[in-house]
This record gives sequence, structure tokens and C-alpha cells, in this order.
Amino acid sequence: MPTPTTIITGAASGIGLAIAQELFNAGHNIVLNDLDDDLLRRVHEEIFSTSIRVCPVPGDTADLHVRKAMFDAAVTQFGGISHVVANAGITIFASFLETKIDAFDRLLAVNLKGTFFLVQEAINRCLEMGSQPDSILLLSSVTGVQAHSHLTAYGMTKAAIAMMAKNLVAELSPLGIRINALSPGATLTERTSSEDYIKTWSELTPLGQPAEAEDIARAAAFLLSAKHITGQNLVIDGGWTSISPNP
Repeated sequence: MPTPTTIITGAASGIGLAIAQELFNAGHNIVLNDLDDDLLRRVHEEIFSTSIRVCPVPGDTADLHVRKAMFDAAVTQFGGISHVVANAGITIFASFLETKIDAFDRLLAVNLKGTFFLVQEAINRCLEMGSQPDSILLLSSVTGVQAHSHLTAYGMTKAAIAMMAKNLVAELSPLGIRINALSPGATLTERTSSEDYIKTWSELTPLGQPAEAEDIARAAAFLLSAKHITGQNLVIDGGWTSISPNP
């Protein structure tokens, strides 16, 4: 079988990087994207040993030219696109009454516009080449499933992403393309691994601890390869949404 090629956005840290490492170790070629150019190149050198199976493409996924550069890299360096992981996203933590229009517009541009058109353009590029991606994975969140104070705008975008995965089954299944979403709950990353975060979410999570980024990455690899699963939103939260205690 040919080596799969996977585009992963927002992948120089946190869950995106964990997914990239999981898939790289499974033999995938990786087109690695992140807004932070310096961090992206450092990750390529230090984590992936500047492997020729990893192609870093820096930039904002809300920008058409950046998305095009990712597809060009996948085709030029690796011959095509097998999977797309739309992980890039930003968060607004603010009360409903204090949420600013500029911040809201930026949230929509990255989380919704960036995700929607990344997937659209990837599929169109493949169809133009006479091929198709095998599967698409979107990163949603438990805040798109369960209410969380001060995350209304963010939760709206994440609920929309999960609905995108469900709705596109009708259009993508005839093309032989699967699409799913992942909804992580509290997860330990470089940004969240403080003592207070661990203590709070260990108390709130029924399984007694927040997830590791690697837990999300293993689920991502499973959904990308699961041949009869499409249109689903897999919640990975240690049981938090089952009882939903407020932080």
C-alpha cells in the first residue's frame, strides 16, 4: 500500500502535535502546519529530526494562500492527500455580554471558515487529480456538547464543527470519503499543565484525571483508519459530559 499523507493544522504543539507524532510513528507522511513559524521549524528539527516525511507549512489556516500552500506541498512532495486533520482553532474566554465583535469575527474566521474551506479545498484538489482523500477528521470540543460559562462563542463554533462532520456524510459518502469529529475535554498540554488545572479537572472528571494529549491522538488515528465509521463525534472527556460538574 502507498504511504498515507496527512495534512494537520495547528500542529506545532498540544493535541495537534500529539496527533502528528502518532501518525508519523504509524508511517504517515505529514504536512505540518502552524501559525507560529519559529515553533513549527523547531518542532520539525527537534521532534521529527528534520525528517523528509514531514513538510512544515507555516501560516494562518483562515488564509486561502496558506491552505493552497499545504495542498501544493502534499502533492509536490508526497504525491497526494490521504487524510486531513483540521485541528487549528482559537478560543475566546469571555462573558456573553462582554464578547467583542472583532474577537468574534476572528473566532469564526479560524474555527469555522478555516475548517470549512480547508476540507472543501482538499477534496476539490483531490478530485481534480482523479483521486480522493480517505478520511477527514475535525477537532470539535466538549464545549460544543455541554454548556460552559464564558465559552458561548467558542462553544457555538465547536458545535458547528461537529454538525459539519455529521451533515457532510450525505455529500461525501458517495465519493467514498469518511468524515468524523473528535471532542476532547480537559486535556494536558503545554498550555494547561499547571497544578491548579490538574487539581481542578482531576476532581471534576469521573475517571479522576484529565486526558493526556496522546489519548486524543490515539483516538484520532483510530477514526482516520476506521473503515465503517463516518459522521460521528467522539467525545473524549473521562466522563465529564455525563455528569457535567461546573469548574
